[in-house]
Order: sequence, then structure tokens, then C-alpha cells
Amino acid sequence: MMNTKKNPEIDMRTRIAWGVVLIVVGLLVLFLFAFSTEAGQVTKFGLNEAKGEAITIPDLLLPTQPTNYVLALILIAFGAFQLARGVKSTSTLVAVLAFSFVMAFLVWAARDKSFSLVGMLSSSVVRATPIALAALCGVISERAGVTNIGIEGTMLFAAQVSVIVGTTTHNLWIALLAAILTGAAVASLHAFLVIKFKVDQIISGTAVNILGAGVTSFVSSRFLEKNIDTLNNSGTLPAFAIPLLSKIPVLGPVLFDNTPIVYLTILLVAVLHVVLFYTPWGLRTRAVGEHPKAADTLGVNVYLMRYINVMIGGMFAGLGGAYFTVGSVGRFDEVMTAGKGFIGLAAMIFGKWTPIGAYTSSLIFGFADSLQVKLQILKVGIPPEFLLMAPYIVTMIVLTGVVGKAVAPAADGQPYEK
Repeated sequence: MMNTKKNPEIDMRTRIAWGVVLIVVGLLVLFLFAFSTEAGQVTKFGLNEAKGEAITIPDLLLPTQPTNYVLALILIAFGAFQLARGVKSTSTLVAVLAFSFVMAFLVWAARDKSFSLVGMLSSSVVRATPIALAALCGVISERAGVTNIGIEGTMLFAAQVSVIVGTTTHNLWIALLAAILTGAAVASLHAFLVIKFKVDQIISGTAVNILGAGVTSFVSSRFLEKNIDTLNNSGTLPAFAIPLLSKIPVLGPVLFDNTPIVYLTILLVAVLHVVLFYTPWGLRTRAVGEHPKAADTLGVNVYLMRYINVMIGGMFAGLGGAYFTVGSVGRFDEVMTAGKGFIGLAAMIFGKWTPIGAYTSSLIFGFADSLQVKLQILKVGIPPEFLLMAPYIVTMIVLTGVVGKAVAPAADGQPYEK
């Protein structure tokens, strides 16, 4: 029988490690940010969008040095409490550490300047969209027991198809549909290989990524670059504000004044959550991902459930691919997904294979991506190459398990023999 008791020595080491980390980060905030600012400096966080419809509210003004003193003391106090008593929730420690350090850094970086907080939050939601769609693709596939790391290649295929269809038909909604169907087609190839022929799922997903990068780069250099106006100039879906909701201060411009793909993503998160956890289909999906033999015994067609769920995941990835072209820039560039499919897998793990958790995690990655752009505008003195690393550093931190252990579905990645 498996011993499920916790090791007190490991728990003690973890508690001490977290306490030391919090105190060290608090001291760094104190010396790097608080002591390096002058008394009287003020940081202004803008809470209004210049072109938005939201009701105008006063901007947030913070005294730079006292604010950083307070944030440093919060970190040190949490660290001391962690050493003395311990905080049971690792998520609480991560939240305190991340919020306090990022807030202190922003207050320091924007001292005696105006920083649009609403603009950055809005950008975070937008930049989180393709990551969230990639994460949802992973959630629905792996909940059914099929590992799909070919999301990056799927998104590239869908992005290219959508821009070509959009340019030739002059209809962006048809382009969006073409991207979704392309995602389903590529996912069906992966599903066929791993379910029918029992190909190693990691190898199959890697092959999809290599194929996606190679084929789309070839088509782009051979055809799209030479025929920009006729094949690679689709235009973009217009943003539109939701009446009344877009007038809410702060939340209005952040959540309710976006493009259709952003709205679709939020809707899909809610729908997938309900389907997975409150419908018979979701119960069968989770059953074939946890214990396929038991599900088969009860009459569930394991193969069919896996095929359909992998293809649905491909549709999510296809929509994510369309974001890069018809949802954002209106053209296709080689390898333009820039690793968002892989970051989506990290968001899925961080979100513990749940739709809402995956979307929340995607917002963190989107925030890191948006932050590095805003910091370049502020000219904080950090080389832009280091700032560009921010989303990938966050990905590495998540995958190391620092934010807590995540357990995949029991049969994830395992071929099923009837």
C-alpha cells in the first residue's frame, strides 16, 4: 500500500526555503527600488483609456519611495511569518511574492512618469488570447488521454490558411472558419497516428510542429512574399465595444472593448468548463483520460471519444492561429506564433488541466508579455533582449514546479489497447 503521509523534513525545508526567498526578495525591493528613489517622487498609474468609452475616474497617484518601503515590508513580514508558523497555501505565497515584486518594480520604473495601467491590462488580455486557446487545446486533448505538443505547428498552419482565405475571399469570417477547420484537420492527423497506429504521442506532436514550421515557411517565401496584395493582405477583424459594459471604469476597456476572437476565447472557457464538469460528455471525456479500461467496460467508446476531443482541441488551436493573422496584423510572417503554443502547454499545466485555471494562467503569461513591451517604452535601462525573455522565464518557472505540483490525468499519453 502506498504511503501517503507527508515527510515532515521536506515540509520543514520547503517552509524555510519559502521564508528565506520572501525575505531576500523583500530586501532586494528595499535596496534596489526603495533606496534608489528620491523623496517626493510620484508614480502615476493611468486608469483611463484615451479613446475608450468608459466613465473617467481619477488616476492612481502613489508616492514612489514610501510605496516601495511598504511592499518590501510586506514581503519581509510574510517571510518571517513563513519561517515562524508557515503558510499552508503555496499559491498565497506565490501571489504575494509576484504581486509585491512586480508592483514595486513598476512603481520604481514609472517614477515621475505616467504609466497606463489600464492599457497594460488590456494588452495583457489580448496577448493572453492565443496562449489561452493553445492551453484549451491541451486541456481538452489531455483530459481525453492524448498528449498534444503539436499545438505550435497547428497554429502556424491555421494562421497561414486564414490569411490566404481572407485575402482571396475578402471575407474575414470565412477566413476564421477556414482556420478552425484547418486546426481540426491537423489535429485529426495527430489523432490518427497516435490512436490508430499507437505512434509515440510526443514524437507525433513534434513531427506536426516541424511540418508546420517547414511547410508554412516554404509557402510564405515561395508564394506569399511575392504576392502580398493577392495572397497575404487579409486585413483584421474590427474591435467592437459591448454596450453599457464597456463604460465600466477599468474593466470596461480591459474586457469589453476587444476583437471577436478575444470574446470567443472567454466564451469558450466558460462553455468548456461547463461541458467538462457538468455534462455526460465531460464525464466520459474525463473517464477515458483517467481510466479508459473502466470507461470501455461501461460502454464508452474510448477511441471515438479521443478522436473527437483531439479534433475539438485542434479547432481551439486553429482559432488561436487565426488570432495572429486576421485577428491581429492581417498578414502572415514566418514562425509568427513565436512559441505561444508551447507557452499554452505551460499555462495548461499551471492551470491544473482545467479551463478556468488555464485561462487564468494565460493571463499571467500575457501580462509578462505585455510588461516587457511597456518597459521598453519606459526606457528603464534594461536591455530589450532581456525584457523579451520575460514570458519564457515565467514559463520555465512554472514548469519547474515552483508554483506547486500539478498532476496530469492518469492515462494521459498512454495508448489504449482494447
